[in-house]
Amino acid sequence: MATHTMVAAAALALCLFAAAAADKHAGAQPPALAPAAAAHDISSCLLSNGVSNFSLPSSPSYTPLLDSSIRNLRFELPGVGKPAAVILPASKRDLQSAVVCARAASLAIRVRSGGHSYEGLSYTTENHVPFVVIDLAGLNRVRVDRRSATAWAESGATLGEVYHAVGLSGGRNLAFSAGSCSTVGMGGHTAGGGFGLLSRKYALAADNVIDAVLIDPSGRALTRATMDDDVFWAIRGGGGGSFGVVYAWKLRLVPVPDNITVFSIGRTGPVELIAGLMHRWQYVGPSLPDEFYLSTYIPTRSSNGNLSMSFTGQVLGTKRHAMAVLSQTFPELGLAESELSEVSWLESAVKFAGLSSVADLTNRQPGVRQYSKSKSDYVRAPISKQDAIKILRYMSAGPEGSIQLDPYGGAMARIGSTVTPFPHRAGYLYSIQYGVSWKASEIDRADEYIGWLRSFYTFMAPYVSKNPRAAYVNYLDLDLGTNGWKNATGGTSVAHAASWGERYFFTNFDRLVRAKSKVDPENVFNNAQSIPPLHYDREH
Repeated sequence: MATHTMVAAAALALCLFAAAAADKHAGAQPPALAPAAAAHDISSCLLSNGVSNFSLPSSPSYTPLLDSSIRNLRFELPGVGKPAAVILPASKRDLQSAVVCARAASLAIRVRSGGHSYEGLSYTTENHVPFVVIDLAGLNRVRVDRRSATAWAESGATLGEVYHAVGLSGGRNLAFSAGSCSTVGMGGHTAGGGFGLLSRKYALAADNVIDAVLIDPSGRALTRATMDDDVFWAIRGGGGGSFGVVYAWKLRLVPVPDNITVFSIGRTGPVELIAGLMHRWQYVGPSLPDEFYLSTYIPTRSSNGNLSMSFTGQVLGTKRHAMAVLSQTFPELGLAESELSEVSWLESAVKFAGLSSVADLTNRQPGVRQYSKSKSDYVRAPISKQDAIKILRYMSAGPEGSIQLDPYGGAMARIGSTVTPFPHRAGYLYSIQYGVSWKASEIDRADEYIGWLRSFYTFMAPYVSKNPRAAYVNYLDLDLGTNGWKNATGGTSVAHAASWGERYFFTNFDRLVRAKSKVDPENVFNNAQSIPPLHYDREH
């Protein structure tokens, strides 16, 4: 693979891998309506509550609106169930009405902010359960207060829109710590933690949330001052779709220099060379000073017997500082000063999103879409060079895919594992994102490609975290288990949900269940891997 092509693929991977009144128990709920009846029922409710911006299956706007934020084409296939309505709230009041009307129509609620759910959980359901999509694209306002270094961002804002507002309103010296893909929505990304290039210096997006407005199952708007402490804790890293709809987040902005150093470089060679770089990176990436971010991306397959990998770097400092540190800690990389650039933080966001200009940060169009499947892991002890060779040889025979290794440590490791639901703190060297993708002409081989990824995941078991084998909730993976619910407020037992909940959250899963039981005891907000309330252990 040519170096420039591989670096572009790495930037794309950062984006693609790269981000969401109680009744009695479900037995007393009215029966689920057929989709046509449900659509009529909810349309009447919405109109009577002043909500006019929605689309039904009979409308010409329905399919373009539904498909507008579907990033993974696996969930656009004809066999995937479609919602009874797609609602585009334009205000907090509209959002509150959408929640109340969906409940009144006995429709399951799916909330979509950017559409990047790895398993399509923000716009699909299981077992043909009738549902509605509340699309937050119209709730995308960002208000920056430069004096207090804070911002209020509605959940429908994309990371690109947030960065654009912060960079232009806050000047060159303010930033927000979150992911690199500009079309990821704030809602789901922040709800699951939100890792990015500033995380080793300033922790996760969720770690920088200082207030929020949450719409609960009865349609009430709760703030940090009025919601339960467990609930405010839960919405900052406990995953989207379980506790309500976050209308907006108050964010702590962070200081950055006028200019920072960035680079994206490729290296190609025999398996021993690439394995040596991978092996050495494990000792460097997670141990660099906090102001350094250095990840690596390795595609599957080989070319003329050679493998490829690329490195993405960001340093909150000058090129001279970056070279001084990296030439000493990672001489094997052979980094040249000519491969580094000094840019503003906002310009770095453009670069790592694979865009051409600052203005492009506000473009919500999905860009490249593909059929894909992803999984995740965490590593606590470095993988030996000999084992790295085995891993790369396994990958070289695989279908089109990759692994992305993201360094942890720094500020993330100094935050306790129970401060937020995100538990992957001290002791975790890096995360692994696995992915395979295929073209429309290869749909009949999708099961084969997904099967290879699952086999590779099994192969990796000796080298990654154990008891439990950890995973990141923002890289949703239904292979870990599902609720299997069959009605709008259906669910599963807490014991069953622990099979994946403890892998995402470890012991924090128990507190998430308590928070769920407080704010949503009737399980109005649910999905295939949502947190169940306690009463499901008693009544299911």
